[in-house]
Amino acid sequence: MIKPFLLSSVLLFISLACFAAYSAECSTDALFQPTTQDAWLGWGANHNNNRFSNAASNPINSDSLPRLTLKWAYGFDQVRSVIGNPALSGNRIFIGDENGKVHSLDRDSGCEDWIFQADNGVRTMPLIEEIDGRWLVFFGDRSANFYAVDALTGRQLWKVKVDNHQAAILTGAPQYITLENEISPYRIIVPVSSSEEGLGAVPVYPCCTFQGSVVSLDATSGNTLWKTRMIQDSPRETTEGKFGPSGAAIWSAPTIDTSLNQLYVTTGDAYSPPADIATDAVIAMNLVNGEIIWRYQGTADDIWTVACMTPNAFPECGPDQDFGSPAILVSQQHDAFLVSGQKSGIVRAHKRETGEVLWQTALVKNTEEFGGKIVWGGAAGTENSYWGMGTNEIAAVRLDDGEVIWSRTIPPVNGMESHPGLEGPVTISHDVLFSGSWDGMLRALSTADGKTLWAFNTARDFETVNGVKANGGSMGAVGQVVEDGMLLVTSGYIGVKNGATGNVLLVFTSE
Repeated sequence: MIKPFLLSSVLLFISLACFAAYSAECSTDALFQPTTQDAWLGWGANHNNNRFSNAASNPINSDSLPRLTLKWAYGFDQVRSVIGNPALSGNRIFIGDENGKVHSLDRDSGCEDWIFQADNGVRTMPLIEEIDGRWLVFFGDRSANFYAVDALTGRQLWKVKVDNHQAAILTGAPQYITLENEISPYRIIVPVSSSEEGLGAVPVYPCCTFQGSVVSLDATSGNTLWKTRMIQDSPRETTEGKFGPSGAAIWSAPTIDTSLNQLYVTTGDAYSPPADIATDAVIAMNLVNGEIIWRYQGTADDIWTVACMTPNAFPECGPDQDFGSPAILVSQQHDAFLVSGQKSGIVRAHKRETGEVLWQTALVKNTEEFGGKIVWGGAAGTENSYWGMGTNEIAAVRLDDGEVIWSRTIPPVNGMESHPGLEGPVTISHDVLFSGSWDGMLRALSTADGKTLWAFNTARDFETVNGVKANGGSMGAVGQVVEDGMLLVTSGYIGVKNGATGNVLLVFTSE
């Protein structure tokens, strides 16, 4: 019989030996080396949220596609759905997972530098910024906590809860801005979303009281500088046990307009009557103090919760046509304006100053039915914007006048017919448009005519650098990141369409 202290020593030796073996196989001792040039910053690559990379340091284009190969794969342990967006800065990739782990990985090997444990799942794309000479990683979790972590060590510097509502969550990526001549110049802009859309289906739940908001934090301390709710009227009891107005959750990243000192957000539907004008809307705000400047509502009286998908659906159920993706700030002929895509399948151009619609284009025949057309986001180049849809179509829309330049129908591959849809965020790299689909296919299309130039099936098993058993599946809410000759892709997303499960991060290179 082995005595307890001897047994503990043996187990400790085995543990250390295993750790040493793992570290020798996949660890990194290289210090974090951030990049400040041609970087993909935030969810949409920049303040404009155009998801467009045409930097000289990024060689991925139609000519280099034949050389695009998988460099390494990383598996997320005990994960069935990859909800986090990857971020690349210098020699590190940062990404959160549904278990609340935020991973700092070496870009060349995929080996772990550090792993931070948040209080809940992390879906927001990490934001990497230098504040007062120190590189920080900012992100939020599904308990509405927002964090600042040292990018070199993974040590938490501060944490703040930005909304105390029981259903408040953070899904949209934050933005960073420096405002000169302000007492607190370094600011993080945080959009607040909600899970009350699901809670509203519970018969005993007093639906609904959540209201979406935008919070501006001091990047150095986490102190709240201002907080603005999208719905200006407070919730009140409308009938016994029922409350409103509610909703207007902000699912996606804000768009920053430094020339007008404005920011723009897009909102979700109402959860209960009355449906406020701030629901299903594009909203402009003052960047300095959070004051609302204008609202444009895409669909009025759109009241929707998960109850609308059950036998307990209420008479007021709307078509669920909220905005799930940011407005894109674009410039054409020396004039800047916004382009938004709605779940109805309508793309609109808006004046930045007033929200007035300059043109609108319907990419589907029926824009009145249930949403699910344009969901997670488009991209915009120099001449066109591009939109994937749940109808298996992807289209190019001219920025000048909204004319459809081309439209392609891409059905799911054989064996994945039960997983249709192309509504994941698209990404432009020079003359190539990347699109991930629910059938697990990653495709590269020509921006000129939409023809498929390259494809990679992610719905399979992968050998991973960290030894975690991993496979790909559906691709939905998470978009591709292209920077410095690397293509970052996650695969495996369940979402609301019962997508094929998966737990892998894939890193491609054209070198």
